[in-house]
Amino acid sequence: LKLHFHFSSSVQDATTLHNTSQYPPLPDWEAPSFTRAAQFRVGATFVLFLFAACSNLALLVSVWRGQRLASHLRPLMLSLASADLMMTFVVMPLDAVWNMTVQWYGGDALCKLLCFLKLFAMHASAFILVVISLDRQHAILHPLDALSAHSRNRRMLLLAWTLSILLASPQLFIFRTIRVDSVDFTQCASHGSFSRRWQETVYNMFHFTTLYVVPLLVMSCCYSRILLHIHQQHLRDKGESPLRRSGTDIIPKARMKTLKMTVVIVLSFVVCWTPYYLLGIWYWFQPDMLRITPEYVHHALFVFGNLNTCCDPIIYGFYTPSFRADLAACCRWVRSDADTSSQYIDRMSTREGPHSREHEPQPSTNNQTAADQPMKARDFSM
Repeated sequence: LKLHFHFSSSVQDATTLHNTSQYPPLPDWEAPSFTRAAQFRVGATFVLFLFAACSNLALLVSVWRGQRLASHLRPLMLSLASADLMMTFVVMPLDAVWNMTVQWYGGDALCKLLCFLKLFAMHASAFILVVISLDRQHAILHPLDALSAHSRNRRMLLLAWTLSILLASPQLFIFRTIRVDSVDFTQCASHGSFSRRWQETVYNMFHFTTLYVVPLLVMSCCYSRILLHIHQQHLRDKGESPLRRSGTDIIPKARMKTLKMTVVIVLSFVVCWTPYYLLGIWYWFQPDMLRITPEYVHHALFVFGNLNTCCDPIIYGFYTPSFRADLAACCRWVRSDADTSSQYIDRMSTREGPHSREHEPQPSTNNQTAADQPMKARDFSM
């Protein structure tokens, strides 16, 4: 689904040369190159990779070790951080390396595997946001049913990860390496898996629906019901006496804070990925748009979509003081370990001193050589 637009153009042209019985040849086709716009994309992706890797790993450790987060929310945030880490360590490096090499050098098996993992990570990230939205809806609309939240969330997470695997599995059969011998060009593409172009468009639109449309509709429905419930509670409480309303809230502050955090996380997903998906729809129905829109637009929108991976830890840290406290404690722990190590080294150097080995028997040359051999062998070991 997510073949980059400039790659799709080059693959389409290259495979046209490869299969002249189905498409007319393009005599003016030239192999693509590592353009200035692609260089910008690689640099921006590398910066996002560093930030997303550090922040999501910190979020994963904080949620795993922290005790202040509700027990039924911990699996949700762990899954969200895991999905973001999959996007970070699969999608971003694959995108950067593929832009630099332009063509595919990883072989057929790696082509299938990485395309599967890429779509699997994207589905998992979207579906876990759906699970979080459903959890917030149930928590607001049925606050007395909190005891079953833990088992319910586990079942929904299992379903989300399973669906992600199933929906991404066709990538293992659709994508393959295609070689154009006349220009010595190899690419990982889905060409040849569909007998008609409309079939490929239907396949892409199906994944667009499962990746974006269905999650967006479910999340919008959940938060619309939540807002309607809050509005009805306000109207209902207006008819009550002030004495009866005193000391009570429509929604507890902690639950409202979590609700706000999840709303912002969902909004960041929508804002970051909507422009790129709209551009993708335009390409699927009008491939000539590649010649109309500047190349920088395609690269910038994909980088902007990857920015969503960096937003989740920032949003979580903003709404969760325990995350900032865990980070501070981790920094103090690392600093204390460094201080302890330096103090130990200082004590050892003071104890041994410059003349501490004056009267020690010196080992023979043969023993010294024998002792050095394992170290030298380790230097040359693989």
